[in-house]
Amino acid sequence: MVKHTKTLLARAGITAFAVAALVAGPVASATAAPAAPAAAITASDVNEAAGAFSTAPEAAIQGAADGTPAGAIQWYKNHMGSTGWQGLCEKAVENAYGVTGVWASANAHWNGAPHHSGAAPLGAFVYWNISAYGHVGISDGKGGFYATSVGGKIGHATSVNYFNNYRGWTPAAVPSR
Repeated sequence: MVKHTKTLLARAGITAFAVAALVAGPVASATAAPAAPAAAITASDVNEAAGAFSTAPEAAIQGAADGTPAGAIQWYKNHMGSTGWQGLCEKAVENAYGVTGVWASANAHWNGAPHHSGAAPLGAFVYWNISAYGHVGISDGKGGFYATSVGGKIGHATSVNYFNNYRGWTPAAVPSR
């Protein structure tokens, strides 16, 4: 019976692929609605007892967001003029170092890291006590910084006094708690 059916289909010019498609039913169109998004991972999904991990590479990858001060500066240079991080200065500095979601705000980052005054070295985090959440950028190592909200977008200022209420700096490092 199977051999006879294959012979009839072959004479009619119908391939096994076409038969399989007919049996499987109609194919979804390219304009079909996307599937519902998967549930987001929350803090209750994380097992803190399992130990710490890092999303930074173990071997140095040279380029933007590679976990180095030079990579953080390059990330900012690649995003100059972007308004996509307005109100998200902490996310921007974390993204510049290749991570995200470490600190809830610039104030939380400031409060969780050792503070320093004076000239900030290349790649250090520089902070201001402005707004309810504070503000943070990345030092250029020459007295200036890269940050969000410089002229309403990601930009560079030649002095940390561009914003009022400069707090100081914390060491250049991949953000972690």
